[in-house]
Amino acid sequence: MHTAMQEKRRKKVFVGMSGGVDSSVAAMLLRDEGHDVVGVFMRCYNLDGCAERDAEDARRVAEHVGIPFYVWDFEQEYKDRVVRYMIEGYRAGITPNPDVMCNREIKFGIFLEKALATGADYVAMGHYVRLEEKNAEAYDPRAPQGKVFSLFTAQDGNKDQSYFLWTLTQAQLAHCMFPLGEHVKPAVRAMARAAGLQTADKKDSQGICFLGQVTIADFLKQYIPERRGALVTTAGERIGEHSGTEFYTIGQRHLDADFTFPKTGGPGARAAFYVASKDAAANTVTLAEGSEHPALYKSEIEIANCNFIRTDGKFSVGGSSDENVGRLAVLARVRYRQPLSSAHLSRLKNGNCVLVFEKPQKFVASGQSAVWYSEEGEVVGGGVIL
Repeated sequence: MHTAMQEKRRKKVFVGMSGGVDSSVAAMLLRDEGHDVVGVFMRCYNLDGCAERDAEDARRVAEHVGIPFYVWDFEQEYKDRVVRYMIEGYRAGITPNPDVMCNREIKFGIFLEKALATGADYVAMGHYVRLEEKNAEAYDPRAPQGKVFSLFTAQDGNKDQSYFLWTLTQAQLAHCMFPLGEHVKPAVRAMARAAGLQTADKKDSQGICFLGQVTIADFLKQYIPERRGALVTTAGERIGEHSGTEFYTIGQRHLDADFTFPKTGGPGARAAFYVASKDAAANTVTLAEGSEHPALYKSEIEIANCNFIRTDGKFSVGGSSDENVGRLAVLARVRYRQPLSSAHLSRLKNGNCVLVFEKPQKFVASGQSAVWYSEEGEVVGGGVIL
């Protein structure tokens, strides 16, 4: 048995239970491994009332598997750290990623902190991702007690959630467990059914969790005033109006806007239009015709707030005293579930990073995350696209 797993035997583990099948099975697996498991439902901001139903589902699962269960109220913290982040990001003209911020600030932020303060040794979630303790020759000096923890993509490539976890640190990973990393989703549902868990066939949540059936645009318009602006083509031809650059994102196809096709040709001869760029100052949105239009692609991307999960040996791109210190060959993605693409990563003297892809990448949106990996599937790090 792996040494790291032996050390984690019979430890107190607080499991974040969302009321879904994944976290339900995670709690059950940890109980079966002999841990002292406590289930916790994190009450966060929610618009459609489903949080009450989810909390009840989580409570019933905890009762079924025989573990203590608590509800911790993080609603105000979620509003302050996640919802406000999303609103202000859109107001600034970018496309923020609230899922990344929720993981950083809530699940592996205040939940981890409160769990440890309450007596937990570890926290666990229903994320599909693998965690390994590495025996590196040169350990990461940030890692507790000289141990190096590495995050890897999940066994189930369709459910892998490593893209949303690039902000995690060695100190956080030292207190984390991810029981589902080696399992595939159909097997997880099968285990839930076999155990009689009522969440076994519960549908997965879609989109931004706290919005429910409310669209992002409708939610944002409660905080950001509409302002009419021009829709233009990549050739500069004005073809209609939009309600404000804040409500659109790069690559968006379904447009809540009034526009007509350019004068040349008719609708039957036209391909779909996609948002290629935005100019907040001029309040213009530029549309490109066809999903393969060159304006929808970028080869070089600058990234801020870069985090390297471990910095020992081959995962270093040097310091920040010289421009473009070192080049690291990586595989990277700029959207969730996007296939990984070969790229080179370097660091600028201002501390930002630059990804240069071998093949241009489509729909690169400022505010979203770029995440880079090793050939073995290890999450090297990530950052926010400028």
